[in-house]
Amino acid sequence: MATGLCRFTFLQPASSVERCRIKDLKCPSYPFNSYHRTRNASLITNPRSPVLCQTTGSSTGDVYTVESAAKVGRDRLLKVPISNIRNFCIIAHIDHGKSTLADKLLEMTGTVQKREMKEQFLDNMDLERERGITIKLQAARMRFVYENEPYCLNLIDTPGHVDFSYEVSRSLAACEGALLVVDASQGVEAQTLANVYLALENNLEIIPVLNKIDLPGAEPDRVSQEIEEVIGLDCSNAIHCSAKDGIGIMEILNAIVQRIPPPTNTAERPLRALIFDSYYDPYRGVVTYFRVIDGTLRKGDRIIFMASGKDYFADEIGVLSPNQLQVDELYAGEVGYLSASIRSVADARVGDTITHYGRRAENQLPGYQEATPMVFCGLFPVDADQFPELRDALEKLQLNDASLKFEPETSSAMGFGFRCGFLGLLHMEIIQERLEREYDLSLITTAPSVVYRVNCGDGDIVECSNPSLLPEAGKRKSIEEPYVKIEMLTPKDYIGSIMELAQDRRGEFKEMKYIAENRASIIYEMPLAEMVGDFFDHLKSRTKGYASMEYTFIGYRESELVKLDILINGDCVEPLATIVHKDKAYSVGRALTQKLKELIPRQMFKVPIQACIGSKVIASEALSAIRKDVLAKCYGGDITRKKKLLRKQAEGKKRMKSIGKVDVPQEAFMAVLKLEKEVM
Repeated sequence: MATGLCRFTFLQPASSVERCRIKDLKCPSYPFNSYHRTRNASLITNPRSPVLCQTTGSSTGDVYTVESAAKVGRDRLLKVPISNIRNFCIIAHIDHGKSTLADKLLEMTGTVQKREMKEQFLDNMDLERERGITIKLQAARMRFVYENEPYCLNLIDTPGHVDFSYEVSRSLAACEGALLVVDASQGVEAQTLANVYLALENNLEIIPVLNKIDLPGAEPDRVSQEIEEVIGLDCSNAIHCSAKDGIGIMEILNAIVQRIPPPTNTAERPLRALIFDSYYDPYRGVVTYFRVIDGTLRKGDRIIFMASGKDYFADEIGVLSPNQLQVDELYAGEVGYLSASIRSVADARVGDTITHYGRRAENQLPGYQEATPMVFCGLFPVDADQFPELRDALEKLQLNDASLKFEPETSSAMGFGFRCGFLGLLHMEIIQERLEREYDLSLITTAPSVVYRVNCGDGDIVECSNPSLLPEAGKRKSIEEPYVKIEMLTPKDYIGSIMELAQDRRGEFKEMKYIAENRASIIYEMPLAEMVGDFFDHLKSRTKGYASMEYTFIGYRESELVKLDILINGDCVEPLATIVHKDKAYSVGRALTQKLKELIPRQMFKVPIQACIGSKVIASEALSAIRKDVLAKCYGGDITRKKKLLRKQAEGKKRMKSIGKVDVPQEAFMAVLKLEKEVM
């Protein structure tokens, strides 16, 4: 067997960032099986010093160092046969190391130069880095040499949160395989389960990866057993790795080549390409990310988007590596981007199919659907002069995010603003934070609400996201509200408190099973309106942060819902009206009236504060009048003189009450909105 020098690179302890080369060691030159090389290296070295070693596998035993990886990485625009393409994604729960693993794959394949490398390389927004989550997915093309054969590895990143489950499903549809990354110290979490089921529905080859094995609390054997019991995946060949220290990265790259199937060779068919993401560029218009399923796309081709029916010329096509690199053509199996001077994201939605204008495909790719907002809230500028700036900012954000919906809204309390629709609570928080950060706006956010369906007596169905739009009680036949199926994973010690929380939120118990000796999965069905408030915060506090949850929308159900109005001095205050369940109306009404009594300033007359359902008052408080002492100047004399003054004062207060108007201060509305989020 030919031998050659192979330079092993050791890492110093975690406290030091500098790498040191210790010495040259001779080792057999295997025909590029870096798994064996890494295993041999680990026998020679201290187990506390992780090994980063790659080999090109050439017959002469060349060294595959970071420098040679960079050279191979620079050749990633060179075409490879379709059989040598691998499209894969990474599935993981939040904070299980998905972004760190993606960084290490980019670095080890030379896709990104070491001097350009930074943590969470594929996360472009500051918000993503701060929260440690992926909001806007990315893609990266890597070149990897395995057994003297060049391979093209396309990593399609996915956002992990349930709010973006549709985008995740389209990303998975563009892949043939997935890396299932599980934290070796924490085990299977709720988000892991939800996304792995999506991957199984798309018939992806799943490679289990146990990350963070370098942590003192890592239990890879227990977690492997947990994955086998909960998901049913064979973990006998699961890869143990530490993305932070570079352990097991070569095994992952080899497994991607060996175990993930290549795309089907359908380059001769009519063009069909799946859009899995898009964003707006101020100079080039909408840029779409897509995977070519069938056919070939060339620069300058006239294309049409099958769902929207819009046609354009492909001015620029290229690959993402992870920066955009132009090419002349992309064939079946490849992943790339397209710029065609598209003005609106709505013309090229996620999930749409691209085909040639002249030679159209017969059917578009399955799975396309319009993004439907699930959670609504009002956004109002603190300073009324910022209303035009808020409108411009929302329009710019909508260019990048077609799922964001908004329409103008006027409130007697907060002035002019917008009623905005979001995919979920996280989506709402992200949009609000981006508006405040990127556009320097100060905003008031109303309590989140959901879309109700009102069945009217004349057969019409009205969708209502705002209590002010609810038809009158006489016209309503029934009201339906959205329901979700929620799965909570928790240590067994907290099962009782979680079930109590779910029952308080009108949850219907469905199933409970033990996924491990001390971990249970609890499934409930509950109204979305009960979950969009502070349900997740309560779940975390009751379980000391150990529980995780995932939910899916399951449809609308009829419920006993009523409109709760707040009357101040007999006048209905529309911004404080809410839609609540009949059983909760009294407690919500009592809490709102008591809070308003504290916040509204006292008047010269008595002010009643009432919570009403229709004409029925269910809770009431009263602000006592400020009394002027009209008898102060009477220092004696007949009693009739005093009675006359008191009678005159009473008549004045009666007249004042009939024509008087109570101004609810801005602080009161803000406090009540916060209270609504707590009590709803």
